[in-house]
Amino acid sequence: MRSQGPKLPGFPVLTISKRLRTLAGACLLAPCLAFAQSPLDSEISQIREVVRFVPEKALVQLQQMEPVARSAPPLTRAEFLAQLSLTHRSLGKQDVALALAEELYDFGRAQDNKIIIAKGLLTKAYVRSAMNERQVSHELAFEAEKLASSTNDMVLRVQSTITAGQSYAEQGNYPVALVRLQSAVELAQKVENDKVPLASALNALTLFYTQVREYDKAWETLGETFEVSETLNSPGRMAIANNTEYGLAVDTQQYKRGMRALLANLELTRKLGAKRMIATTLVNLSDINLKLHDFPTALRFANEASAASRDANDDANEATARINAGQAYMGINKVAEGKKSFAQGMAYYEKTGDKPELQALLTEYGEALERVGDYQGAVEAYHRERQISNELFESQRKKTMWELQEKYDTEKKKRQIEQLSHENQAKGAELNARRLQQRIWWLLAVVFALAAVIVGLLYRKVRQANAQLEVKNLELKAQSSLDPLTALYNRRHFQEYMRTHNQVERRGANGEDIVGALFLLDVDHFKHVNDTYGHAAGDAVLKMIAESLRVALRETDMIVRWGGEEFLAFLPAIPRNGVDEIARRILSCVSLQPVPFQDHMIHVNVSVGFAPFPLAPGGLPLPWERAVNLVDMALYLAKAHGRNRAYGVRGFSNFEQTSMEAIEQNLEQAWRAGFVDLTLVLGGMPDEPPPPSNVVPLKSKSGN
Repeated sequence: MRSQGPKLPGFPVLTISKRLRTLAGACLLAPCLAFAQSPLDSEISQIREVVRFVPEKALVQLQQMEPVARSAPPLTRAEFLAQLSLTHRSLGKQDVALALAEELYDFGRAQDNKIIIAKGLLTKAYVRSAMNERQVSHELAFEAEKLASSTNDMVLRVQSTITAGQSYAEQGNYPVALVRLQSAVELAQKVENDKVPLASALNALTLFYTQVREYDKAWETLGETFEVSETLNSPGRMAIANNTEYGLAVDTQQYKRGMRALLANLELTRKLGAKRMIATTLVNLSDINLKLHDFPTALRFANEASAASRDANDDANEATARINAGQAYMGINKVAEGKKSFAQGMAYYEKTGDKPELQALLTEYGEALERVGDYQGAVEAYHRERQISNELFESQRKKTMWELQEKYDTEKKKRQIEQLSHENQAKGAELNARRLQQRIWWLLAVVFALAAVIVGLLYRKVRQANAQLEVKNLELKAQSSLDPLTALYNRRHFQEYMRTHNQVERRGANGEDIVGALFLLDVDHFKHVNDTYGHAAGDAVLKMIAESLRVALRETDMIVRWGGEEFLAFLPAIPRNGVDEIARRILSCVSLQPVPFQDHMIHVNVSVGFAPFPLAPGGLPLPWERAVNLVDMALYLAKAHGRNRAYGVRGFSNFEQTSMEAIEQNLEQAWRAGFVDLTLVLGGMPDEPPPPSNVVPLKSKSGN
C-alpha cells in the first residue's frame, strides 16, 4: 500500500487501485507572492518553502513575525494569513486552519480586494479538503478560479486554474480537467522571473496524465518538470518531481526506476528535515519492495516508516506503514504478527470513518489471509467488507433518491408558479369583461363568449398539467424500484415484495415438490476488473451479468441488483430437484459470455450461494431475511473455497441437537458437524460450460 499523502482540492490522489496512492498536492501548498515588495514579503516567501516541508519550524517563524505582519499592507497581511492557515493545516489542526482561512476571506471582503478574496477561497478549499469535505472544497475552488481570472495576478491565476482543474479530475470530469491544466501551463509560461508556477503546473499535468493512463504524455511532461525544477536550485522542488516520477514508474510497472526515485527522494527529504515527507518516502519504499516480493526489506522500511510517522505525528502514514508491515509479515509466514499489524493499521480508518478506504483494506486483508491458508479469517474479512459495501451502496441510493425528490419538488413548484400565473391572467380577463359589460351592453354576448373560451382553455391546461403530474409520479415510482445501471429491481423493491409474499409448497403434475428458490451471486475478482480496465469496464461487466441472468431465468423470476457487484434471484416456483440445475445454468451463462471493452475481451465468473425457499429446520419455516442470510453464508463458502462455484443449502439433519443461531454463526462448521446438507456445483473454465456432472452433494464429514 502506497502512502496517500496530503489531499488538497484540485490535487487528487492518483491510484493504481483504490488505495495505492502517491503524494499529490505538495507541489503547491500555498498561494504565492507575485514579487517581493518589502523585506517582510521576502521573508514570508522564504517561509513558504519551510511550510511545505517543515511546518513545525515554519509555525515558530510565522508566530514571531505575527505582530508586524498583521499591521502590514493588505496583500502582505493576506499572504501571512494564508501561510499561517496552511501551516496549521499541515500540522493537522484543521479547526485553527479553517478559522484563519475565514479571517483571510473576511479581510478580503472588507478590503473589497478580489486577489485577497480569491486567496481566501483557495485556502478554505485546501482546509475543507483536509477535513474530507470534498464537495465543499470543489465549490470553493471553482469560485476562486472564476474570481482570480478577473485579476492581473498571474501567479494566483495559475494556482487557481491548477486547483480547479484537479478538482474537476476528482469529480471524474476529465475533459474539462485537461483543458484547465493545459491552460495553467500556458499561463505559467507567461510569468516572468518566477519558474515556480510553471514547475507546479507541469507537475500537476503529469499527475493528471498518469491518472488517465496517458503514460507517454506523462513521461514527456515529467521530463519538462525536471528541466524546470533543476533551474530553481530547490531541493524541495526536486523532491516533489522525484515523488511524481515514483508514482508514474509504479503505475507503468517500472519498479526499479521507482526505487531509484524514492532513494533519491529519501536523501533530499532528510537534508530538508521534512519529517512527513521522510515518513511518506519510507512507506512508499516498503510498498515497492512488497511489489518486488522482497518481504524482509519491505518490513525493514515499514518499521522505519512507522517510527518516522510517529516522530512527525502523522497518523495516516503510520497506519499505512503498519498495513505494509502486515503484508510483509505474512509474506515471510509470520501470520500472527501480520494480523496484529493489519489490525493496528485498519484501526485508524475505523476511527476516522473512512469507509471506502476500509472496504478496500478488508479486501486486501482477506486476500492476504486466503494466500496463507486462513480461510476462516478470510471469510470474516470478506463478510465485513460486504457489510461496508452494502452500507455505501445504501448511502448512495438514498442520495440518488434525495436528488430525484429534489428535482421533482423543483418541477412541482415551477408548475405551481405557472398555474398561479394562468390564474392571474384569468382574473385579469374577468375584470376586463366586467368593465366591458358596464360600458358597452351590446358587446355583452361577445364578452361572455370570450370569457367562456378563456376558462375552457385554462381548464384544459389544468387537466393536462394534472395528467403530466400523474405520469411524473408513475415515473418516480418506477425509478425508485429499479437499479439505474442494470435496470433490474433494487433491494427495496424485493423487500417490499417479500413482506406480502406467501410461499406455499405444492405438487407438480408429475408429483414432484414445487418450491421457491433463492440465488445470491457475487462477481469474482471484480475489484481487479475495475483496477485494470477502469470503472466503465466494471459497469459493462455488471450490465452483461444482468442480461445473462435475464436469458438464464424466466420472465416470472425476480432478478435484483442486491448491492455493489452482488445480484439476487428469486424463483417463486420450480421443482425441488431442479434447483441445482439453475445454479449450474447461472455459472455457465456468465462464464461463457465475455465482455467486449475497448480492445479487450474481459472474462468473468461468479460465486453463488443458493437454497430452496422456504427453508424449514425442525418443521418451522425461516423468515425470508434469515433465508437470505443463510444463502449469503453459502456464497462466502464459495468465495473461500476457490470461487467460480456454487454452494447450496439442501436441508438440515439432526436439528434437535443444534439451533438455527449456531448454524448461522458458522455454516461450514455446522455442515462438518452433520447438521446441514450442502450441494457443490462447480463452474467451468473460461469459454467452456461447466461439465454435466459438476453437481456434488456434500454430506457432512462427521459420518451422518
